[in-house]
Amino acid sequence: MHDVQRRVASSRIASVAALPGRMYLVGRHNAAELAKSARWLARSREHTNFTYDLTPLNREHLAWFIAEVTARSVGEIRAYFEEVESDRGLHEHLRRAIKASDRQRLADRDVRFGRRIGWYALVRALRPAHIVETGTDKGLGTCVLAAAVRRNGAGRVTTIDVNPCSGYLISGRYGAVVNRHIGDSIDVLGQLEVVDVFLHDSLHTAGYEHAELETVGPRLTEKAMVLSDNAHASGTLSDWAEETRRRFLFFGEQPRDHWYPGGGIGVAWSRSS
Repeated sequence: MHDVQRRVASSRIASVAALPGRMYLVGRHNAAELAKSARWLARSREHTNFTYDLTPLNREHLAWFIAEVTARSVGEIRAYFEEVESDRGLHEHLRRAIKASDRQRLADRDVRFGRRIGWYALVRALRPAHIVETGTDKGLGTCVLAAAVRRNGAGRVTTIDVNPCSGYLISGRYGAVVNRHIGDSIDVLGQLEVVDVFLHDSLHTAGYEHAELETVGPRLTEKAMVLSDNAHASGTLSDWAEETRRRFLFFGEQPRDHWYPGGGIGVAWSRSS
């Protein structure tokens, strides 16, 4: 049998003989993806900025990634993941805010944080005084950052979005540590003074991302962390890190039971930190 397989593999008909097996592999993969898509269409209301859990292995990789970036132990980072995922007050706040919103039919009430647990752990580990986020959207990420600031006992979050309807999840004790700005992020960033953590999550074009980085650059503290929520699709942050002699690392998401392939976290930080 093995001799026959060897002869076929080295013959002129090898590619034709392999075709049924190759079709089976592709079909099995596509069937699994189609099933995920069908379940999502039936169960989820979301139409953008999808939410999901990470696979267990991917979650563990994220813990090691944040530990490396922050120079903390992986055990400490895992504890921060558990902290935000089990934060009943945060989950209840988000459920109430979604239910009260006129956009409730476009949001899932069972909130999942995905890579945002990495944002949370980074803020908990570094305890920055000022976090700036561009691209508020509904405010889920903002609330996660605000929850970390509240746990730290000090700090502020500045979030910027051009859409006046953005940020409907931001209120109460989470809104108390957040400064919201409606307007062009380049204009608002130019008015800031000191930034310890910067997160680009606004217009995902290379030109606009680069403009934000150039504007916020002079306002960054010596040990500032710069994150991009677009690093899975653009080399803008890694190019900027090289130009400004910073380190750069990237984490790629693997969503659990979701058709979306996932985004990621790009981080640039000073070589001296």
